[in-house]
Amino acid sequence: MSEREEPAAGHDIGHRLKGQTSFDVELLALRRRIVREASMAIDMLESALKALWVLDAEGAQAVRDRDDRVDREEVEIEAECFRLLTLQQPFGGDLRQIAFCLKANNDIERVADHASSIAKLTLRIGSPTPSWPTSLVEMGERVPLMCHSLLRAVLSEDIDAAREIIAGDTLIDRLDKRLFDDVLALFDLEPTRKADVLMIHRIGRELERVGDLMVNIAEDVVYLVTGEIVRHEKKFKRDKNSRA
Repeated sequence: MSEREEPAAGHDIGHRLKGQTSFDVELLALRRRIVREASMAIDMLESALKALWVLDAEGAQAVRDRDDRVDREEVEIEAECFRLLTLQQPFGGDLRQIAFCLKANNDIERVADHASSIAKLTLRIGSPTPSWPTSLVEMGERVPLMCHSLLRAVLSEDIDAAREIIAGDTLIDRLDKRLFDDVLALFDLEPTRKADVLMIHRIGRELERVGDLMVNIAEDVVYLVTGEIVRHEKKFKRDKNSRA
């Protein structure tokens, strides 16, 4: 998705403008800004992966050059959130909207950081292109899809989709564990490229962390819509069952 394009589902937000107060309009503008920032970060991730698979140094450097833009946007969005909190003193659903934007804003900036890290590692991997482990390739396919699913859930405030993203993170975790075994095998297959193999493992860790960030935002979508905090929900249930 191009960073210049707003997702097609953006009309779900825009259609709420009619008949609302100036504060409502400011909240909607803030949400739209979050969506644009997320689109930029996701595009950076996809571009970093595209550069990675063919060791495209120019493409990788272009991703790194874009990181500052997301950093500046994060700071400006945070400042706008605090301005609205200070001047409007929102409560209830409006307060949840701003809390959501504050938390999502930070996680989105970190997605861009991980994309930049993948690009940096791409620049450090030597030629020729290594044999990419299938687990890494699958992570490189699934994590961006997870990002797009999350973005649609944010736009439509779809808590069912958000919960699916939370549950789906277990697959990314399994792939990350499988990549560790694949990396050990690569040490034997390519003994002269141990540094490159270690960087392959680092790339997997970057993707796994992006998956964790998608879960964070999905949990915040549930909070935004319902007011329910579902973070650590599985752990609390396990602890409760162990005491039963």
